[in-house]
Amino acid sequence: MSGGPGSDVFEAGMAMRRKTLGDAHVDRSLGNASDFDRPFQEFITEHAWGALWTRPGLEPRERSLLTLAILAALGREEELALHIRATANTGATPEEIREALLHVAIYAGVPAANAAMRVARRVLEEQGR
Repeated sequence: MSGGPGSDVFEAGMAMRRKTLGDAHVDRSLGNASDFDRPFQEFITEHAWGALWTRPGLEPRERSLLTLAILAALGREEELALHIRATANTGATPEEIREALLHVAIYAGVPAANAAMRVARRVLEEQGR
C-alpha cells in the first residue's frame, strides 16, 4: 500500500526528483498529468524517487550511471536523454557517461550503445559539456 502525496517517502521522492531532474521538468510532468496518469506520476515519485533513489548504499551519481546503462540497454532514448541532462545535477561526468555506455556495448550490444552515444553526444553538446 502506498503512502501517496504527503507521506514521508513521497515527499522525500519529490525532493530527490526535483534535485535530480530539475524543477522545470518535474513541474511540466506534474502539470501535464491528467486524471488518468496522475496516479502514475505519484507512483514513480514515491517508489522510484522516494523508495529507491533515496536509499543508502549508492550515491545519486552512481544511481544515475546505472540508470543510463539500463535505459541505453533498453533503447529508451527519450528517457536516456532526460537522465543524461540530469547528470549535470548528479555529478556524473561526461567521461563517466562514456564509460557506462562502453560497458553497455559489451553487455547489452553495440547497436544499443551506438544509439546511446548519439543521444549522449547531442545532449552533452546542448549543455556545453
